[in-house]
Amino acid sequence: MKLILKWLLCAGALLLVAQLYSGVQLQNFSAALIAALVLGLFNTLLRPVLIVLTLPITVVTLGLFLFVIHAFMFWAASGMLDGFAVTGFEAALIGSVLYSLLCMLIDSALEQLFPPQRLH
Repeated sequence: MKLILKWLLCAGALLLVAQLYSGVQLQNFSAALIAALVLGLFNTLLRPVLIVLTLPITVVTLGLFLFVIHAFMFWAASGMLDGFAVTGFEAALIGSVLYSLLCMLIDSALEQLFPPQRLH
């Protein structure tokens, strides 16, 4: 239940990013649902690999290179999907930061609604 709610809310957050920033465009809510799913999969599967591969540059830049990794995944998702477009790498960077902040707020709110359960 929590996962589905997070997916729906993050899709809404992606629509909000498209409304707030002209560099990100979405056709409709179904495109936002698919884009949020792909971004979630990228963050789960691809992000850890990219972080390990770019660890030296991430350490040298004091973690700032992680923004580049997020922007790259955001841009790659827009390149793979119809109905989701990002106008360039700068737009991907700004869009990914806005999207990440909104999803972080969503995660925080969901943790309040669905607290972790302890095993006895």
